[in-house]
Amino acid sequence: MVDVTAKVASDSRKRASNPNRGSKPGEKRGGRVKGTPNKMTRTIKAAIEEAFHKVGGSSYLATMAIEQPAAFMTLLGKVLPTQMEHSNPDGTMSAPTRIVIEAALVKSG
Repeated sequence: MVDVTAKVASDSRKRASNPNRGSKPGEKRGGRVKGTPNKMTRTIKAAIEEAFHKVGGSSYLATMAIEQPAAFMTLLGKVLPTQMEHSNPDGTMSAPTRIVIEAALVKSG
């Protein structure tokens, strides 16, 4: 009878034919540069910006702030940074600035 079992390398993470192939743990090869948005994100952001300019830009936002303050405040909450750090000229850190946004109730009629 013939033995047909395959030979397996002692370290199964390496290939038996070329143990130097592949990246080492923690090593990055190729890929997108950190911080570069993917193509779909870039396309969607461009489309949103184009639509924003078509409807009036900042004057449209001002109108929406008056007509739909809840939606406008939600938008502000999504685009404003949640935390800001400051450093003094001598390099010491100062207390973070806290921004509080309060909506005023506008009564029509």
